[in-house]
Amino acid sequence: MTNTTDKSLILYNFSENVNLEDWYILDDVVMGGRSQGTFGLNQEGYGVFTGEVSLENYGGFSSVRFITGAKKIDEYEKVVFRLKGDKKGYQLRLKTQREDAHSYIQNFETNGEWQTISLDLASFYPTYRGRTLDMPNFPAELLSELSFLISNKKAENFSLELDWMELR
Repeated sequence: MTNTTDKSLILYNFSENVNLEDWYILDDVVMGGRSQGTFGLNQEGYGVFTGEVSLENYGGFSSVRFITGAKKIDEYEKVVFRLKGDKKGYQLRLKTQREDAHSYIQNFETNGEWQTISLDLASFYPTYRGRTLDMPNFPAELLSELSFLISNKKAENFSLELDWMELR
């Protein structure tokens, strides 16, 4: 896949859109865990994903998911986003179809400052419940959902401020 143009596809820009109806939290409580995440806008207009990861009852993750709608993305090579993290590790997770059980993931680290992170779509690998699957990496043809997940195998508070996300 070669991107012959410099065009980008904005997935979400918090300074231009304050409607959060396509965003939702999914924590380990779906499996009996006790982690708690929240998502909303702060006074500066950024999306803020905060909460606490608990290891009780075999828990250990919190995520915020964005329903992108089925977007044809075969002309793009990277997902790029601007955020400010808390010096913790996170995953960006992509789905081709919302009903798919598996996700395609890449890990990234935050440094406590505003940073722009660029991840190659072809490098997202398939997982299901923390296990890598024996199937090809993300096909980068269709995107229906993306999510930010924290699951560092420790009980901890977390905070991620999101500015924008796009494909390039």
